[in-house]
Amino acid sequence: MEQRELTCIGCPMGCQLTVTVAEGAARQVEGNACPRGEQYAREEVSRPVRMVTSTVPVRGGEIPRVSVKTAAAVPKEAVFAVMAQIHTLTLDAPVQAGQVLLPDAAATGVPLVATKTVARRGT
Repeated sequence: MEQRELTCIGCPMGCQLTVTVAEGAARQVEGNACPRGEQYAREEVSRPVRMVTSTVPVRGGEIPRVSVKTAAAVPKEAVFAVMAQIHTLTLDAPVQAGQVLLPDAAATGVPLVATKTVARRGT
């Protein structure tokens, strides 16, 4: 068995967690002030995932870039592949909040969506 020290990101408290890990799974979690801490620790040691947020250039938009995010968390090991795909994108205005920009970001099964509406410049 091994012990891992984690900082919980499940809520603003940022609890310092000690996780006892055996055979790739959390066997014991200590230091969490709420149930989200235990859930975070168990997922983090067995299947870590992250939300990906970024921006994409918009041609002809009232603003030059639009904020984007994955619609759900993606496996941690896929974050760089998702970002590589995001960096290839350039959109034409208008862009609608919630618009799907990549239906399957980096073959994760998770869509990439715009999080802001960007109108066409001059309209």
